Amino acid sequence: MAKTKNEVIKVIPLGGVGEIGKAMYVIEIDDELFIVDAGLMFPEGEMLGIDIVIPDLTYIEENKERVKGIFLTHGHEDAIGSIAYLLQKVQAPVYGSKLTLALAKEHLKEMPAPAGVKFFEVTNKSRMNFKQTYVTFFHTTHSIPDSLGIVFHTSEGAIVHTGEFKFDQSAKGKYRPDIAKMAALGEEGVFILMSDSNEAERPGYTTSESVIEDRLSNTFHSVEGRILVALYASNFIRIQQVFDIALETGKKVAVVGKSLESYFEVGKRLGYLQIDEDTVISVKDIGKYSDDQIVIIVTGNQGEPLEALEKIVRKFHKDIKIKETDTVLITFTPSPSMEVSMYQMANELAKAGANVITASKNVHVSGHGSQEDLKLMLNLMQPKYFIPIQGEYKMLIAHSKLAQQVGLQKSQIFIADKGDIVEYKNDKMRMSGRVQAGNILIDGIGVGDVGNIVLRDRKLLSQDGIFTVVITLSRKQKKIAAGPEIVSRGFVYVRESEELLDESRNLVRKIVEKYVNKDTFEWTNIKQEIRDTLSSFLFQQTKRRPMIIPIIMEY
Repeated sequence: MAKTKNEVIKVIPLGGVGEIGKAMYVIEIDDELFIVDAGLMFPEGEMLGIDIVIPDLTYIEENKERVKGIFLTHGHEDAIGSIAYLLQKVQAPVYGSKLTLALAKEHLKEMPAPAGVKFFEVTNKSRMNFKQTYVTFFHTTHSIPDSLGIVFHTSEGAIVHTGEFKFDQSAKGKYRPDIAKMAALGEEGVFILMSDSNEAERPGYTTSESVIEDRLSNTFHSVEGRILVALYASNFIRIQQVFDIALETGKKVAVVGKSLESYFEVGKRLGYLQIDEDTVISVKDIGKYSDDQIVIIVTGNQGEPLEALEKIVRKFHKDIKIKETDTVLITFTPSPSMEVSMYQMANELAKAGANVITASKNVHVSGHGSQEDLKLMLNLMQPKYFIPIQGEYKMLIAHSKLAQQVGLQKSQIFIADKGDIVEYKNDKMRMSGRVQAGNILIDGIGVGDVGNIVLRDRKLLSQDGIFTVVITLSRKQKKIAAGPEIVSRGFVYVRESEELLDESRNLVRKIVEKYVNKDTFEWTNIKQEIRDTLSSFLFQQTKRRPMIIPIIMEY
C-alpha cells in the first residue's frame, strides 16, 4: 500500500466500456492522473468512409498538467492504436513492455510524438514511484506476448487493471501468466479490480492455443491448393503457429498487408517471432511455387482482416486473386458490429470457389477469458470493489453476475459507461457524475472533422443519391443564360427518366425567372426554393429523397 493516505480516488472509462475496442481508462489518485491504454476501434456499419475511431480526449486535454503517465497493457490496436493522437494532446511518459512499446512506436511513424516524450520499458519486476502511488506489473496470457496487468498501489489497497487476459495451462515463455503474483495481490488486499469482460457470456474455460495449433496443423496437412490465413496484424501467437506448421509441412509463407508486414518485422527483430527465413517469400514470388506449397497471411492496412479479404474477393488486390482450389482460414472472431460483414465476406469467398473455414469451425480461439477464467481472476484478487471493463454493455452485465456468483454484493460492483466517474471519497464508493466522452472519427488525415451531420449526409448519398442543378444567369439582362442542366448520380437512370428530368428543369426555370425579374434578389433564397420544390416533387414522383445541390453562376 501507499505510505500516504489517499483522500480521493477516481476511475473514469473514456473508452472500452459499452463497446469492443477503443480502451482508455483514467485513474486519478488525489491530484495525480494516470491513463491506462490508448486504443482504437474499427468503424461500425453506419460510419461510412471512416478509417478508425478513437476516444474523445477532451477531459485529458483539460487536465493535461496532472497527467503523470500513460500505461499500455499490450500491443493490440485496441490498446495502443490512438497513442499518436493522445501524445498530440498531452506530454507524459509512456510505460509498457518491450514489445508493446516497439509496436506503439510503429504507430508514431506517420504521426510522430512531440519532442521530449519519454518511453520507459517495464517488466513484471518493475516498480514505478509517484507522489501518491507506486505502480507494479504482472504478466498475463493473451494472443500477443508481453501482455501486462497494471497495479496502482494506494492507501486503500491495490487498483488492479487486468488488461486483456485468459488462463491457458499450456502457455509458455512470454505468454505465461504470473498466477502466483496475482494471488499475492489478493492476499495483500485489492481495493478495485478492473477486469476484461469480452467473453463474459461464454461458459467454461477459453480453449487452449495448443488445441487450435493441432487443428491448424490438420488443415495444413489435409487441404490441397493455396492456404490464405486472415488474422489481425498483432495476433503474434497465430502468426507463430502458421510459420511453425508451414515449416513442418514444407510450405512457403507470404505476409501481405502494410501493418502486418510492419508488425512482423518488429516481432522478428526483437525475437518475439521465431521464423525460419527460408520459409518466408515475397508475395511477388508466389507464382514460382506450386499452389500446395503456398500459405498467404493477409490483413488490411490498419491491421483489420476484413479490408484485405474484401479487396481480394472483389479483385481489387494487385497481387492476390481467389482460385477455386484455395482454402481461406478466417482465424478471427468479428466484433458484433462486424459479424454481418464477415459472413457476407465468407459467402463471397465461397461464391468465388474457395473453401472457407471460419472461427465457428474452431480455427480461432479467443484471447479473452471465458466465465470460468473470469471467476478465477475474481477469486485470486478478492476485490473490495469491482468494475467490469472492456466489453459491450451486456458483457459488463454478465461479468457483474459472475462476480456475484463468487461472493461480491451488488453494492460492491460498478458498471460504468463512457465518461462516468466512479469515485471513492470519505470512505464511500459512488458514481459522482460524468465527464465528456464519446467517439472521435478519423477519416484520412482529418481528426474529428467528420461528425453526425457528415455521416448523415454520407448515408443519404448512399441511399438516395445526389441531384445537382446547374444554371447560369445574366444579371444585367435579367434572364437565364444557360441551363438548367441536371446531373444525377445514384438517384435515377437518366436515359429512362427524361420526362422526370424535363419536369424538374421546368420547375427550376419558373423559380429562377420569378426571382430574376425582381429589382434585387438573393442567391440563398433562390437555392432554398429550388431545394424545397424539387425535394417535394421528386419524393412525390419516386418516393426517394436525393441530396439536392443547386449551383447558380452569373456573368
